[in-house]
Amino acid sequence: MQKADVTSQPTPPTLFLTDGDVRALADWRDAVETLRAAYAAPIEAAMVPARSMARAPGFWLRTMTAVSPAGTHAGAKLIVAALHSRRASYLIPLFERETAALSALIDGNQVTGLRTAATSALAADALAPHHPLRVAVLGAGFEARKHLQALASVRALASAQVFSPTPARRELFARDFHAELGIDVQAAASPRAAVHGADLVICAARSRDETPILRGEWLEPGMTVISIGSTLPEQIEVDVEVIRRADVIIADMPEEIAHDTGDMIAAAQAGIDFAPRLVALADLIGGRHGGRSRPDGIAVYKSVGSGLQDIVVAEALLRRARERGIGTPLPVSITPVQK
Repeated sequence: MQKADVTSQPTPPTLFLTDGDVRALADWRDAVETLRAAYAAPIEAAMVPARSMARAPGFWLRTMTAVSPAGTHAGAKLIVAALHSRRASYLIPLFERETAALSALIDGNQVTGLRTAATSALAADALAPHHPLRVAVLGAGFEARKHLQALASVRALASAQVFSPTPARRELFARDFHAELGIDVQAAASPRAAVHGADLVICAARSRDETPILRGEWLEPGMTVISIGSTLPEQIEVDVEVIRRADVIIADMPEEIAHDTGDMIAAAQAGIDFAPRLVALADLIGGRHGGRSRPDGIAVYKSVGSGLQDIVVAEALLRRARERGIGTPLPVSITPVQK
């Protein structure tokens, strides 16, 4: 039977989702479970290629592409940064795999925070001990807030300690989350004080002059560390002792983390052989690796972000938008052509 000419089939209008639409549609539990299903599915390397960067003085454009392993779309996240004006734009186009139709254009700003924190929560759920968690949060900004919210959607929390170099910000963070989560949340006077006694440490603060914000000497047996702030060679978030002490290092993009992040570059330069302990997040969630080898070992999750995370979360947002009638259908779009 001859395959139908997809160009003759009616193409649904492209749906545009604004930043406000994404806020209205966002759901932490749904995002975490969407990511869990994606990382548990078979993922071929070609489905999630390495990100690319185009650069010019004071400007860069990053492209992250992926094919959804458990859905029907493929797409990209484009991040544009104009460094002199301190502005950035995020755009996610989603294409239907069967017809090549442009299903959606999505403002990716909120998606970035949603998918980063939800993936961290997924990793933490797999690595952290199964009791109400004592959490240390290093940072009190956008990412720090998203991470604590995402974590609270999948795990019971006993308490949290937060450090920010700005006292007013850490105090506000503590008050807000005490009210939101109903748990004891305290502002800590130093990062070391915040980390003391924690089960889980969330690193979500831009280090000043790229000085590590977490030091390995502060870590206690059995701790889990979430590190999201070193995504480029010039960025360092945790010191080499964290990498040296880690029993296992879970990575969303192992090759990029090993070779393109300041934390791991510094560890390699210090003579630390971390390769045998570097494990793909997909292998952890897919049950092909058990995580830490002993209960008192230190587990580290490192993330640079992945197009897979963006695309599967964006696909879930599109599904919810269609169900709830949210978004703006565009009057015109691209037309797939027969090739």
